[in-house]
Amino acid sequence: MACDEPKAKRIKLEEKKLSQNALFGMGNPLLDICAVVDKDFLDKYGLKPNDQILAEEKHKEMFEEIVKKFKVEYHAGGATQNSVKVAQWMIQEPHKVATFFGCIGKDKFGKILKEKAEEAHVDAHYYEQSEEPTGTCAACITGDNRSDSTPLHTHSVHSHTPPHYGFFLTVSLESILKVAKHASENNKIFCLNLSAPFICEFFKEALMKVMPYVDILFGNETEAAAFARERDFETEDIEEIAKKAQSLPKENKKRQRIVVFTQGKEGTVMTKGDKVETSPVLEIDQSEIVDTNGAGDAFVGGFLSQLVQDKTFEQCIRAGHYAANVIIRHAGCTFPEKPDFQ
Repeated sequence: MACDEPKAKRIKLEEKKLSQNALFGMGNPLLDICAVVDKDFLDKYGLKPNDQILAEEKHKEMFEEIVKKFKVEYHAGGATQNSVKVAQWMIQEPHKVATFFGCIGKDKFGKILKEKAEEAHVDAHYYEQSEEPTGTCAACITGDNRSDSTPLHTHSVHSHTPPHYGFFLTVSLESILKVAKHASENNKIFCLNLSAPFICEFFKEALMKVMPYVDILFGNETEAAAFARERDFETEDIEEIAKKAQSLPKENKKRQRIVVFTQGKEGTVMTKGDKVETSPVLEIDQSEIVDTNGAGDAFVGGFLSQLVQDKTFEQCIRAGHYAANVIIRHAGCTFPEKPDFQ
């Protein structure tokens, strides 16, 4: 023990120390099943390269076949789980700063998912039930192309899951509102990722019930455009959309809403006070890009890793860009053992 360490320095170091469960996320967990497959396999199940589909009855046996026929890798997935997993990776120590709640089946894929979450040092609390199987996503890779197939049951997560309140906007609005109101009443930061255009289009009413409690809104350019259309913003300019989203009614007046929209290789837009700032992303050679699928989730994870440490929003954006830049160099939402973020 260094007894002669300056007191001011010791205090500064202590202030940076994070506690477990400082970051909480809930959503639909998926077990990503990644495998390099052949064209015959894609043709058999009507899959196309670089495509994403929701699995139908004809794909039911595909998930078992891919495990039997090809060498597979398993990863804890789903948008929210990806984000908290990346946040924990960026934080490193202590473990279990990131917490995740979700629903899985009592089956072998659920067991693997629990193991993978533990390997990622995420404090995952899964509600286990027998009515529906664990949500899975088959990532079929052929050369440089990836085709994703997600079973329908991944969007049928049960909402009656005491004491963990249920999961995600599309299946349990009551759960989201319970957490959102708690955050607002206790001046805790509540974040929401738009996740997909269909959320804005088909779950507009539920989304707008949650919006008054949102302190930080995340989305990409496609989701921002869908959000604007459904709200009749009458603009396609992403900066204007961000400003209008920021100005929507808000319950907790102690925090001004922050809106963050990514645009792929274009700059990231963020509202700051009455202004909108655009931050350039990190450059990457096209040949180094392996899979862009988890980039948005990774950005949110990187952002949150700094937010829980009370860093500036500029630092949060930088961390988000770094995390996304790392993830697109790997298949699936995977990363090296340790980050190299300064």
